[in-house]
Amino acid sequence: MTSADTRDATLPRLALVGVFGGLFTGYLGLTAVIPVLPAFLRDRHHAGDLVVGLVVTVTAVTALLVRPVAGALADRYGHRTVMLVGALVLAAGGLLYLAPLGVPALVAVRLLLGAGEAALFTAGAVWTVHLAPHHRRGQLIGLYGVSMWGGISAGTFLGATVQQFGYPAVWALAAAAPLLAAALVALVPAPARTAPSSGGGGLLLRPALAPGVALTLGSAGYAGLAAFVVLHLDARGVGHGVVVLSCFSAVYAGTRLVIGHLPDRLGPRRVAAWCGVGEAIGLLVIAVAPNLPVAVAGSLVMGVGFSLLHPSLALMVMNRADPARQGAAIGAYTSFWDLGLAVWGPVTGLVAAGLGYPAVFAAAAACALVAAVMALRIGHPAPAPATEVRTA
Repeated sequence: MTSADTRDATLPRLALVGVFGGLFTGYLGLTAVIPVLPAFLRDRHHAGDLVVGLVVTVTAVTALLVRPVAGALADRYGHRTVMLVGALVLAAGGLLYLAPLGVPALVAVRLLLGAGEAALFTAGAVWTVHLAPHHRRGQLIGLYGVSMWGGISAGTFLGATVQQFGYPAVWALAAAAPLLAAALVALVPAPARTAPSSGGGGLLLRPALAPGVALTLGSAGYAGLAAFVVLHLDARGVGHGVVVLSCFSAVYAGTRLVIGHLPDRLGPRRVAAWCGVGEAIGLLVIAVAPNLPVAVAGSLVMGVGFSLLHPSLALMVMNRADPARQGAAIGAYTSFWDLGLAVWGPVTGLVAAGLGYPAVFAAAAACALVAAVMALRIGHPAPAPATEVRTA
């Protein structure tokens, strides 16, 4: 039995616990400061809304730029090394909060944290695929995302809870959790690296381009829902938009836990196409919802579709990329998520201001349908067509 056969036959649970646990605790530390930073900036620096928004969201800038670089470094130096460095950068950023920094220095810290987050997530994503049995790669990509969102949820909750003990307690949590992440990652044996191919190619790898654009289009629905569902339902006299968001989040995680294996079993192209259609239907239901039950039903349909869109498209990237360059490919691909949020945030605001809240969800539904068509038209894997995951 070859080493590849052995890998396909067994699931390295302890290794995945280290990788998933490292991602969870890393994001816990990163996001623990999110509910605290606005009040801190106003209390200590008398900052206005513009400065608060800049400091909180500026991590996306370096995350967008660093993800492809982090993936390429993971291909070259090893996934564990880059993931470990990312966790340590997050811990260092948490410690820097303890220093008496001005706003410009805080912006620099947040930029540093964006780079650490990009390294942690990107290296771990490709490592997960290398650890997974071939027939469960899509499922484990989805569960990897659940670990990230779990860390975000736990981090924001714990940060708000710990704030009662003072800002230094939150900063200490922001440093300690990534240190635990580094310890978990360090416990996992380093994976063997594939020898690089002789081919060239830039950081924006061709295998990631079309799936990445589809992901950017799909993210319009999430951006619209997060920004405007509360206002939309309030304007219609329905209210309870937070309930709709909570239902979306719950079904998003539950879908990956229960049917996260579908991209592996049915093929990622087919599942991605159906997911785009499902997201579009859910968004249109929310757009016309006359009451809360209908709006909740729309969020559930949207949540199921949106949940499996990312892992399906990611699996297509992995299938199409040279094995020695999968880190750079997945890094480039995930950058399209950051790009989507950066683009759709202001665009949905303009649509809402000019055409009303229902138009936000209708426009996002159109984007999701385009993503579905793109998924169907994306070609089969170029490097090794026989390796596409399709068992049914």
